[in-house]
Amino acid sequence: MNASKNQSSRPKLIIRNARASDIPGIRALNAKTYAALGTHAAFSEAQLRGHQHQFPEGQFVAVYKDAIVGYCATFRIGGDIALKPHDWTTITGRGFGSRHDQNGDWLYGMDVCVDPDYRGLRIGQRLYNERRRLCEHLRLKGIVFGGRIPGLSRRWKSIGSAEQYVEQVRDGKLRDSVMSFQMRNGFEPIGVLSNYLPFDHESRGFATHMIWRNPRVTQDDAETRPRGVRRPRSARVAAIQYQQRPIKSFEEFAAQVEYFVDAVADYKADFAVFPELFTLQLLSIDNRHTSAAKAIAALNAYTERYKKLMSDLAVAYNVNIIGGSHPTQAADGTIYNIAYVFLRDGSTHEQYKLHPTPNERYWWGIRGGSDLTAIDTDCGRIGVLICYDAEFPELARHLTDQGALILFVPFCTDERQSYQRVRYCGQARAVENQCYVVMAGNVGNLPNVENMDIQYAQSCVLTPCDFPFARDGIAADTTPNAEMVSIADLQLDNLVDARQYGTVQNLRDRRFDLYSVHWVDKPAPARAAAAQQPETPRAAEPPPSEAAQ
Repeated sequence: MNASKNQSSRPKLIIRNARASDIPGIRALNAKTYAALGTHAAFSEAQLRGHQHQFPEGQFVAVYKDAIVGYCATFRIGGDIALKPHDWTTITGRGFGSRHDQNGDWLYGMDVCVDPDYRGLRIGQRLYNERRRLCEHLRLKGIVFGGRIPGLSRRWKSIGSAEQYVEQVRDGKLRDSVMSFQMRNGFEPIGVLSNYLPFDHESRGFATHMIWRNPRVTQDDAETRPRGVRRPRSARVAAIQYQQRPIKSFEEFAAQVEYFVDAVADYKADFAVFPELFTLQLLSIDNRHTSAAKAIAALNAYTERYKKLMSDLAVAYNVNIIGGSHPTQAADGTIYNIAYVFLRDGSTHEQYKLHPTPNERYWWGIRGGSDLTAIDTDCGRIGVLICYDAEFPELARHLTDQGALILFVPFCTDERQSYQRVRYCGQARAVENQCYVVMAGNVGNLPNVENMDIQYAQSCVLTPCDFPFARDGIAADTTPNAEMVSIADLQLDNLVDARQYGTVQNLRDRRFDLYSVHWVDKPAPARAAAAQQPETPRAAEPPPSEAAQ
């Protein structure tokens, strides 16, 4: 009996695919493993989200006693790229795995790291084996990566070059903790990559160009290769061009909102987006001019009722709702312009506006947030840019790198010039990132409500400009300044194909050797109330690849 009891209580070590809930544990592991290389060496939350979105079946964790003690990140890529000289930042899309090609014939090893306290459990070998099984299952030609050579720095004076060092390790004359391990696991060096990880001083920035050839396929076999996990193929979106008109009660506001949600649900929309600041309509209930401070206090009193209304509608009508935006006062008194996203599974997410306009700062004292996180939905990953934020291309690129396929832009503009700035930038974001952009704005006016005197809007659904998409890059449009709804079906497969095989390939052709977007790690702003399922991105410099086991 005792033996049986001991057997059943013995800790288990398992290797499985990484999940979103693993991200904090993977970050902690990364930081611990690469502590000697500095805090910039660990993956950010945004990068780990990108891994799981781009190629979920290629991300593995080792779990021991319910703790993550190993991580392996991979993506698919063509041999015409992976077998040529390259550096880590360029080939991995700055650590987001954004160079993933669903038809790529090689598996690229972006990172393997193991908790140094558990290296006696052969975790590294287990992760290598799992990666090899994936390669065989997908019938890929093999695995390729740049491997660290941490012994190079110590022997630099006597060896003189990375090429000589690699040759001597390959011939068994020297031992390197990483390269020797990789060779024991069936990998062979085909060259040396210079400036692969410049901050890896132990390797003096060099890496071994390592490959493992899949013996189960011929190197020309590409006929029956699986394409991997399928995303939803399409999504129907509805942009609600909402008319601002005086109302007498919250119930009247709720009835108007439900009217539109009901209407788009009849058309089986997957997403409905309301305009920025459309909840300022609630200030018309009192129908008297008041100071900005009192107005915000009055509006903040509706926050929880507004959130409950929208979440209930999302579930009841089976529609994911981007609830425009709502000025919200945090616990410390700071006011933020927040887009609440209500998914039809009942979860709620928040996206703070990062760049308040001069008017917002002047009239309402609104401050900018510091987080920008892509949101997982049942129709793929999305991002939200509130009005002015769409005029900053770095933000859309950061969301795209996290895997966003659709960007929703709730906006509030008072006249045509203001509107055109947002519209032209939205179109540019669609072209630059080969994604869809859905814009929804206010029309009408609200007497006695500051900064809502007049409105101008022409809500629309924008696409990249290439053959699979609408001729002018406009999937749907509205009549300017008329209350109405614009609906479009968006083919998500067309985005994936355009990114890989389009007339131009903006994401693939980025020059990571010249420029990139680096997200600064800042604490999240104080919240008025915690979101039900928020997650905060933390971007940083790329981590080293193929760490010592």
